[in-house]
Amino acid sequence: MSRGKSLFAVLAIGIGLMMLLGRFLSFFTIVALLLLIFGYYKHKSEDTKKGRTLMWTGTAIIILDNLILVVGIMLISLGIFYWKGRKVQPREEYIIHQNFMSNYAWDQAPWILRNTSIWHVIGEVDADLSLALPEEKETVIYLQGVMGDIDLSIPEDYGVEIEAFVLFGRQKFGNDQKSGGMNRLVYQSPGYAGSEYKVKFVISYLIGDLDVKLT
Repeated sequence: MSRGKSLFAVLAIGIGLMMLLGRFLSFFTIVALLLLIFGYYKHKSEDTKKGRTLMWTGTAIIILDNLILVVGIMLISLGIFYWKGRKVQPREEYIIHQNFMSNYAWDQAPWILRNTSIWHVIGEVDADLSLALPEEKETVIYLQGVMGDIDLSIPEDYGVEIEAFVLFGRQKFGNDQKSGGMNRLVYQSPGYAGSEYKVKFVISYLIGDLDVKLT
C-alpha cells in the first residue's frame, strides 16, 4: 500500500471513530486510539522507533484519560495471568516476565526454550522454533496481555500444540487468515504424540495479531 493510501486509510478510520464513538469516548481517547493505530502501522512498516513512540504516546493518553478503566482492565488481565499460569505450566518452577511494554526477538539467534509465562500490556514476540534449544522434553510458553503481536515459525517436524484466543484482531495460520472478534485457534502438529521434544503455546490477548508459519 502506498504512503498516500495508508495515510488516507488512517484518516478514514479516525473520522469513522469520531463519528461512531464521539458520544461515548472523549476527544483525547479517540486521538490516542488513532496514535495506536498509526503507530502499529509504522511499527509493521519497519519504522520501529517511530511506531513505538506513537504507541507509547497513545497508551499514555488512554491511561491518563481513562485511568480507572485502564487500571481495572490491567488488574483483571494480570489476575487471570497468575490464576491460569499455575494451571498451564507443568512444573511449579518456571520463568515469569511482567512488563508494561516488551519485545522478545527469539528469531535472530539460537535461544533457550524453557517453561515461561509472559504478561505485558503491549508486547511483541517473534519466535523461530528451528533456533530453539530445549531444556526439557516438554515445554510450555504462556503469553498473555492487553495488546500483542505474535509471530511463530514452526518446523513441520516439530511437536507443537497451540491454544490461542484473541478477542479482537487478526489470526493467520499458514495461508488461512481471519479477522474480527472472538478469534480462536487450536492446533496440534502431525505426529505430536510421538515427538521427542514438544512445546505448547497458550496465547491470550484482548487485542492481537497472531501469525503462525509452518516452515
